[in-house]
Amino acid sequence: MARSKQTNSSKPELTEAEWAIMKVVWENQPCAAGTVQEALKKSKDWAYSTVKTTMDRMTSKGLLEITKIRNLQLFSSRISKEDAKKGEFRKMLKRAFDGALTPMMQFLIEQEGLSKDELCQLRQFVDKAQKAKDNKGRAQK
Repeated sequence: MARSKQTNSSKPELTEAEWAIMKVVWENQPCAAGTVQEALKKSKDWAYSTVKTTMDRMTSKGLLEITKIRNLQLFSSRISKEDAKKGEFRKMLKRAFDGALTPMMQFLIEQEGLSKDELCQLRQFVDKAQKAKDNKGRAQK
């Protein structure tokens, strides 16, 4: 079995096409390009050659790796869903809010009409993060 060359990309920024492909790969890995093309047939209607070319480019970018078994190429993800989400979030944060988290949170609270439940959950997340930070500060003293 031969594996593709590994590159280090911890917070990738995926294109829309790459997101669609990665979702299928995460669910089916290792999988062939034909499996991905079939899974996307209803939503994307991409030709096999389009999917395969995109997946080959994703391999070059370090997003996927290939395992070769005779004439069969099986693709697996080189990135986690979490890292992909982090990359997407950082891209959006940089574009829309110049990388600043506080204005983004203010925008969500003021513009997105959060429900009482969502506001309560948000407060719980902030409280939990504050407690973790306080505990970490005590442990370092």
